[in-house]
Amino acid sequence: MECAVITTYRCNAKCGMCDTWKYPSKASEEFDPKILEKIPPGMTRLNITGGEPMLRKDIGDIVRILDKKSDRLEISTNGYFTDRIESVARKFPDITVRVSVEGLPALNDRLRGIKNGFDRALRTVLRLKRMGVKDIGFAMTISGDNCHDLMDFHTLVSALDVEFANAIIHNSFYFHKNDNKIENADEVQDAIIRFMEALLQSPRRNIKRRLKDWFRAYINLGLLMHLKGEERPIACGAATDTFFLDPWGQVLACNGSSEPMIMGNLVDQSFEEIWNSEQAEKIRRQVSDCKQNCWMTGTAVPAMRKKPWRPIKWVLENKLRLYRGQEICL
Repeated sequence: MECAVITTYRCNAKCGMCDTWKYPSKASEEFDPKILEKIPPGMTRLNITGGEPMLRKDIGDIVRILDKKSDRLEISTNGYFTDRIESVARKFPDITVRVSVEGLPALNDRLRGIKNGFDRALRTVLRLKRMGVKDIGFAMTISGDNCHDLMDFHTLVSALDVEFANAIIHNSFYFHKNDNKIENADEVQDAIIRFMEALLQSPRRNIKRRLKDWFRAYINLGLLMHLKGEERPIACGAATDTFFLDPWGQVLACNGSSEPMIMGNLVDQSFEEIWNSEQAEKIRRQVSDCKQNCWMTGTAVPAMRKKPWRPIKWVLENKLRLYRGQEICL
C-alpha cells in the first residue's frame, strides 16, 4: 500500500488552480504526530504533503516516525523554506523530495503568488543536490497557462539530472475547486505529446532515471486522457491500494473526489479497525462507482504497480514506433 499524509492545509502559496490556502487548517487542531505510529510498517511509499508541510513546527517528528514505515519517504513542498528542508535532509538523507513549480521564474511566481518562489525552489534543489540527497526533483501541474514552459523545464531538469513529476489541473474537495478548466486544450495536448515523446527518448545516462522517464510518459498518457475527458487507463484502487490521512487524522480514500470519502479517524481508532470496518467497505463501493476519472500520482502510480504489464506494453510499443519514425499511439 501507499499513503499520503496531508500534514496541514496551511500554505504560503496562493496558487490559482488550488484554493486550499483560502481554507487553512488551524495549527492547534492538526493531528499529533504520535498517531502516525498507528500507520502499518512496510508501506511501499509514504508521501508527506499539504498545504505546505514545512509550516508544521513538528515536521521533524513527523518525518522521524514515518521514516520507519517505508523505504521510500517523500516530501512534497514548494521549496520556499530552504533551511528547514535542508535541516530535515541532514537527519534523514535517504528521503525523497519533490519541489513544486509552475514553470520558469516569472511564470512560476505569478501562478503561485510567491515572490522569489522560483529562486527559493531552485536553491532548495541545488542545496539538496550538493548535500548528496539522491532522489530529488521538481513537480509541475500542467495547465493552459504553463504548457509552453513544459519542454523548456524538461530541458532544465535533464541538465540538472533531477526528477520531474507531473500532474494536470483537477477539481476536487482537496483543491476547493470545481471551476478548473483548460480553454486551450489543443495547445496543452500538443505540449504533453511532445513531452511524452521526449521522455520515451530520454537521454539520461543513469539507466534507472531513464527507465523512470519512460514510465513517466505513461503517467502523462493518463493526464492526457483526463484532459480529453476519457476514462483512466487503469482503474482506481483508492481505499484498497492507497489511502490519505488529513490534518485532523481522518483516513480518506483519496484526494480527488468531489467530497471527502472518510473511512475513519486515527485519533481514536486503530488502523486495523478503520481498514476492516463496514464504513471502509462502503467507501470502497463509492470508489468503484466514482466518475471523477482523476489521474494523480497518489492513485496512478499504485495502479501502474498493480498492473505493470499495461505500462510496460505501452512503453515498448511506443519506443518501437518512435524508432521507426512513427507518431506515438495514444
